[in-house]
Amino acid sequence: MSDLSKQRTYALVGHGGCGKTSVAEMLLFNAGAVSRLGKIEEGTTALDYEPEEIKRRGSTQPGIAAFSFNKNRHFLIDIPGDGNFNGDLPYLLRAVDAVIFVVDAVDGVKPLTKKLWGEVAKLGLPTIFFINKMDRDRADFQMALNGIREKLGVKPYLQNIPIGEKENFKGVVNILENKAYFFDDKGGLTEGPVPADMQDEAAALRDTTVEEIAVCDEELMERYLDGGELSMEEMHTAVRQAVICGQLYPVCAGAALKGMGGTRLLAAVENYFPGPLDGCAGEKTVTGEDGTTRKVGPDEPVSAFVFKTLYDPFAGQLSMVRVLTGTLAPDAALHNVAKDVKERAGQILLPLGKETAISKEAVGPGAVVALAKLKDTATGDTLCDEKKPFVLARPALPAPMSSYALAPAEKGDEDKVFAAMAKLLSEDVTLTLSRDEETGDILISGMGQSHLETAVEKARRRFKVEPVLKAPKIPYRETFKGKVEVQGRHKKQTGGRGQFGDCFVRFENRNRGEGYEYVDAIVGGAIPRQYIPAVDKGIQESAARGYLAGFPLVDFRATVFDGSFHTVDSSEMAFKIAGSLAFKAACEKLKMSLLEPIVTVTVSCPDENMGDIIGDLSSRRGKVLGSDSSGGITEVQAHVPMAEMQEYGKALSSMTGGQGAFTMAFAHYEECPPPIAEKVIAEHKKKEE
Repeated sequence: MSDLSKQRTYALVGHGGCGKTSVAEMLLFNAGAVSRLGKIEEGTTALDYEPEEIKRRGSTQPGIAAFSFNKNRHFLIDIPGDGNFNGDLPYLLRAVDAVIFVVDAVDGVKPLTKKLWGEVAKLGLPTIFFINKMDRDRADFQMALNGIREKLGVKPYLQNIPIGEKENFKGVVNILENKAYFFDDKGGLTEGPVPADMQDEAAALRDTTVEEIAVCDEELMERYLDGGELSMEEMHTAVRQAVICGQLYPVCAGAALKGMGGTRLLAAVENYFPGPLDGCAGEKTVTGEDGTTRKVGPDEPVSAFVFKTLYDPFAGQLSMVRVLTGTLAPDAALHNVAKDVKERAGQILLPLGKETAISKEAVGPGAVVALAKLKDTATGDTLCDEKKPFVLARPALPAPMSSYALAPAEKGDEDKVFAAMAKLLSEDVTLTLSRDEETGDILISGMGQSHLETAVEKARRRFKVEPVLKAPKIPYRETFKGKVEVQGRHKKQTGGRGQFGDCFVRFENRNRGEGYEYVDAIVGGAIPRQYIPAVDKGIQESAARGYLAGFPLVDFRATVFDGSFHTVDSSEMAFKIAGSLAFKAACEKLKMSLLEPIVTVTVSCPDENMGDIIGDLSSRRGKVLGSDSSGGITEVQAHVPMAEMQEYGKALSSMTGGQGAFTMAFAHYEECPPPIAEKVIAEHKKKEE
C-alpha cells in the first residue's frame, strides 16, 4: 500500500465559471495522468464527459480522479460550481481531507463563492486558494485577494504573487523561497531570480510572511522576536501545521487553461495538505451516527462512506467510496448497517473521469475508489466490517429549490417516465419524486430549473423515454368572510327505507392560518350522538373540493347547533350529505375569496445589482422586507407570491450575470388580487366544462 503520509485527498471548490475543471485538467496534465491538456470549449476534458456537460460546457456531476505525482497517490474530486448541481456538496466534502478553493481573477468573489466557502469553513477543511485566469483581460490579482480577505473573512497567506497580469502574465514569485517560476503555455516551468522591478515588493512581503508563520508556533515566535533566524525547513513545517489547523490559507496564482501554475499548485498540495492520518492535534478520528469515535488508521476495522453513485454504460452502477478507517481489500466482505445487508467489494477501481483502472493493491484511509454493482447500497450509506459496525452520520442536504410537474409526451407512458426518473434518484440524492395528493401531479424537485432540465435530458438519452416538464399547479386555497347560519336538509324516499338528515350549522371565518374547527353545540338530542361526526365529515369533504376553483377551503369554524332526525330513515350517510349541503349553502351566501401561497425569498447578489433585484421582485408583486450588505454582497429578503416565482432562477442569472443566488421557503397565504383570482377561477370552470 502507498505511503499514507504522502497521500493527498482533496476537492476543487468554487463558483460556476471560475475554471475548476480546467484547474483539474491542468493538475492531471502536469502530473502526467493525461497526455494532453483538454479544453471545456472542445468537450475534451477528462472529468466533464457526460453529453449534458459537454453541451452546457459545465460540470453537472463531480469529476473524480485517482493519479500519481512524484510517485505519491492523489485523489481529487472536482465539485460542480453551479448551484443547480452541487446540492450534494455536504456529502462530497465528507470524502476529502482538504480543499483547493478556486477564485476567478476577473470576477473575484461572487455571492455563490461566499456560500460555498461557508460549507468548507463549517467543516474546518484545510484550504489553499488558487486565483485562476490570471492571463485574461481584466484579470486583477489584488481585487481577487481583497475579496478573499474581506468578503470571505479569511486572512490569506501569500504563497506566491503573479509576475505580470492579463496578456503579460508569465509566472509567479514564491515569497518564502524568494524565487521566480516562469511558465510556458505548455505547462513547462523554469526557475529563475525574482525580476528586478519586483524585488523590493517581494522582500517586504517576505518579512510579513515570516512574521505570519512565526505567530503560528510559540517556539518560532520567541526566536523571531529575539532576532533569530528561522530555517526554511522550520518554516515549511510550521506552515504545513498551520494550514492543517486552519491558521493559514495559502494563496497561489495561475492560468489553468494554458497549464500555467499546475506544478506549483501540486507542490503546495504535497507540502501543506494533510495526509489521511494527520489531525490538527493528536490522532485523527471519525465520529459515527451514535456519537462514538473511531481512530483513523490502516490497522483499524474497515469502514467506507459512499459519497456518490455514478452510472457507467459498461459497468453499470458505480458506488464512489471514501475509505474512512482500516484497509479495503478486493473482494472484501462488507456490511451495510443502515440496510442490514451484506455486500462484497469485488474489484477496487481507481477512477479517472469515465475511465477506471483496477487497483493492484488494497487501499487504506483517504482512498477514493469505485466499487461496481453493489446490490443494496446507496449514496449516504456506510460499509464496514460486520463484526465492528460503524455508521458515519449522514450530512444534512439542502431543501429542494424548484419543483415541476412531470408528464409523458404521450398518454399512457406515465409508468415508463416515472420508472426512468426514479432510476436517476440513486445517482442524485438532491432529486426527489413525489405525488401531489391535492392536484394529482407527479412532482420532480431539485436544486433549480437547469438541474431538472438536465435530469430530463439524461433520462431521454439513457432510457429512451420522453418526459416533459410542466409548471406545477399552484396550491391556492379558498376561504370566506363573515358569519351565516344555514340548514342542510337531505330527504329522499326510494320506496323502501328512505334517507333523512337535517342539520343547522353556523359558519364563520377564522384568522388566517388558524385552520378548520368543528364545534358540537347540540343539546337535547336534536341530532343523535352517532350522527354528529358525520356532519363534520360531510363539511370537511366538501371543503377539500372547494367552491370557487376546486381548491381546499380553509380557516373557518363550523358549529352544528340544531337539527332533526328520523328513527328509521336517518343514517350516517344521510347526515354526511346534510353537512355537505349546509356547506354549499353557506358558500352561496358568504363572500368567497381565493388565497395564494406567499414564499419568503432571500436573494444574494453583488451590490451593484441590488436595484435591479428589488425592482424585479416588486414587479412580481413582491414586498421587500429588508436588505443587508456585507463585503460587496447584498442580501435582499422579500415576500413574493409563489405563482410569480416560476423560472426565477434563470431571470436572476440573467440580471446578475450568473452571480446571484437565492433560497425560497413557504411563508403564509394571502388574499389573491381580483384580476388573478378571476383568471384562476375562469381556468377552473373551463377545465370542468
